[in-house]
Amino acid sequence: MSILNFGSLNIDFVYDVSDFVTKGQTITSHDLNRYPGGKGLNQSIAVGKAGAQVSHAGLIGEDGTFLRDLLQEAGVDTSEVRVSEQVRSGNAIIQRNSDSDNCIILFSGANRAFTEDFVDEVLAKFGEGDWLLVQNETNMLPYIVRRAHERGMQVAMNPSPADSLLKDVDLNLIDCFILNEGEAQVITGQSGSPEVLLEGMSEQFPEAAIILTAGSWGSAYAKGAQRVRQNAYRVPVEDTTGAGDTFTGYVLANMVAGVDMAECLDRASRAAAIAVSRQGAATSIPLADEVEHFQSTPIATTEE
Repeated sequence: MSILNFGSLNIDFVYDVSDFVTKGQTITSHDLNRYPGGKGLNQSIAVGKAGAQVSHAGLIGEDGTFLRDLLQEAGVDTSEVRVSEQVRSGNAIIQRNSDSDNCIILFSGANRAFTEDFVDEVLAKFGEGDWLLVQNETNMLPYIVRRAHERGMQVAMNPSPADSLLKDVDLNLIDCFILNEGEAQVITGQSGSPEVLLEGMSEQFPEAAIILTAGSWGSAYAKGAQRVRQNAYRVPVEDTTGAGDTFTGYVLANMVAGVDMAECLDRASRAAAIAVSRQGAATSIPLADEVEHFQSTPIATTEE
């Protein structure tokens, strides 16, 4: 059993600012750093560092070959990462403020140059028993999900960014949603507490596993009558970029390996806590050994 991540590959340009820029305003950043990024890349690295067998499928421009190298260093199979000569790699412009929060503008680039032939060539190497992981940063997402489902693959989705493009995807084909509060609000049309959103997702997709994250509140799992609750860990926050991707990769890697769901959520929460205590996105993702030896205090007592 293996995991195929059909996902984005980005170059992140991170600008450190006191406050986020507003309409009509010009501000000066304190610093600029370049990092590898993209939800697809981040999540593949997290899966690989968690110890699972993962292949990444995606496109980069000639400016992004270092992204492929980084995936390989994390143990990711990159045989389906291809270089496009027509377009540059996707990139992200990230503002990071003094509170370590961020806002992001994406340029899709090669991430939206997928074709049906490319998708079919990749999926032909996977089938029943394998998992597909997708996000919403590439084109061809409705086709990728449908074709993977037809091949008997289990489909996990991190529906980010949660925008109008999701309406074209048959979300009833998703076996596992891994999402945050904002994404759950968009999909369900509801608002309210994390508990309300978790139940709303579960009611709308009764056959799917729902894994909801909500910052300092922590995370929770729902499928059928089962509910598992995991509180976040208290750590000094350096940079929240990539924390959700770290959680997604770790929780999926452990779930596919058959780990008990309470332990899956705990390991993913530990990994995310380590990630937010470091700079960068892909570069902040910890190894499984670091997660195992991580020690901190949960923000509250875990409820199940």
